[in-house]
Amino acid sequence: MRIICPIKRVPDTAAEKHVDPADHTVDRDRSDPVLNANDEWAIEEALQIAERIPDTEIVALCMGPDAAGVTVRKALSYGLDGAIQITDPAVSGSDAVATARVLAAALAGENFDLIIMGNQSSDARTMLVPGMLAEFLGVPALTYVKDLQIDGDIFTAQRETAGGHVVVRAKGPLVVSVVEAINEPRYPTFKGIMAAKRKPVDVRDLATVGVAAENVGLSGSRTAVVDVTPRPPKEAGRVVTDDGSGRTGAVALADWLVEQKIL
Repeated sequence: MRIICPIKRVPDTAAEKHVDPADHTVDRDRSDPVLNANDEWAIEEALQIAERIPDTEIVALCMGPDAAGVTVRKALSYGLDGAIQITDPAVSGSDAVATARVLAAALAGENFDLIIMGNQSSDARTMLVPGMLAEFLGVPALTYVKDLQIDGDIFTAQRETAGGHVVVRAKGPLVVSVVEAINEPRYPTFKGIMAAKRKPVDVRDLATVGVAAENVGLSGSRTAVVDVTPRPPKEAGRVVTDDGSGRTGAVALADWLVEQKIL
């Protein structure tokens, strides 16, 4: 089996996010970049599949700047076999559609049985790329997966919903996006970290994958951020001292809910 794991370099989830006022894109140089946490669940699931199915190869796929090579090596340190990195200045500012188009083009000449990825990235949270990638590739998509079983080329998934889950299945090759409930990611070992430095990374540009520069980036994206409003600073909370009956606090809470137009 050959598994592709798309990954993304994102700003540190815990850090304050900054937006470039010129083009309304996230300023990725203002905080330390990390491997998207949702992709770690996908990597872990791929590793567990490899432990069950002999001769499984796992390849990371990343679109980003040259500096994303550090993120690629981080992914390889978990035990993946190699990586494909698409690096081109023109991809900067690409939306979900343009991103999916580039990833699909990079995979057009690749053999794969399964593409497994996080259901969203922590910087954009559109949750659109998995489905779009499947559409560009012309393969089925199983999204929001919290449990995945494989029987030959049949994939059966529990798809998380607001009220529980539904069981869906499809024949591979296909795209699967996973949610946090699917597993608990392992930590890279020292041996894995050292081995990652020697694993092959196939670096390609847009010309190599066959995508025109005018179809990606800010100008080639289907969507655009037209305005950004900074998050307002935190304000001191309102303290209500109750007289012990509970009535004072209850009335104050009800009045506040009315003021906020919640009730």
